[in-house]
Amino acid sequence: MASRDQFQRFIFEDSQVRGAWVQLGESYQTIIGQAPYPESVRQLLGESLAASVLLSSTLKFHGSLSLQAAGEGPLTTLMTECTHNRHIRGIARFEEQAISGDKNLHELLGQSRMAITITPEQGHRYQGVVPREADTLAGCLEEYFERSEQIATRLFLFANDEGAAGLLLQRLPGHTEEDDELWNRVEHLASTVQADELLQLDSETLLHRLFHEETVRLFEPEPVAFHCSCSRERTLAALESVGRDECYSILDEQGSITMDCQFCHANYQFDRNDIDHLFTGHTLH
Repeated sequence: MASRDQFQRFIFEDSQVRGAWVQLGESYQTIIGQAPYPESVRQLLGESLAASVLLSSTLKFHGSLSLQAAGEGPLTTLMTECTHNRHIRGIARFEEQAISGDKNLHELLGQSRMAITITPEQGHRYQGVVPREADTLAGCLEEYFERSEQIATRLFLFANDEGAAGLLLQRLPGHTEEDDELWNRVEHLASTVQADELLQLDSETLLHRLFHEETVRLFEPEPVAFHCSCSRERTLAALESVGRDECYSILDEQGSITMDCQFCHANYQFDRNDIDHLFTGHTLH
């Protein structure tokens, strides 16, 4: 049985070509177990989770990267996130009546807007719009890197009932003619990868099968785990953004405020003392 819930970087020695590999098992099962996702939604959610892990590997700071889409299709919301320490979470919202049979990216999302959001622990949030011209999520993300970052990128993403997996290749700036030749070779070889290979084989076996004529250096694997960043404090901050009048209106009507995390279903309950303290800085008795 191949190792699951691991991420690993690799480089082609003495070149400006790098890559990353990810395989998700238990973390993926935890996330798709949060709702009765139809097969087409589950597959896209899995591909998006794998992509979020791979794309987060390009960050040079502590923070998170999320991939989001919202629109008018039967899949109304898609959001996956990975932090610098490979903690992932994700959710999809869909109209049950509209999801039936196999649907591709555009049939699921309709005229949606897709974006990558990078949120550093220190500094300003950045958001980039992902083009929606390609037929697959991988193709859309390749276009994003080509247009926004001017970095040649290939992505291979797969998901099924058991797990999700992905492979990323990038040719970095400053590449030489030899790098270009290497890129053409490895891009061609990577395009032969099959879903079952990426989903089942460990990284060493897969990379040797694909690139056995190249010199590939693997870095230490990193564990990937489902982890939700919600907390009572963050939920209170969300209530603060709702506003004092709205919060007290809910309290008057219901006696308390209850909020559920959409990612992990954690339940947070706040009484009048909590809301008094939130808006006045002290508790009234």
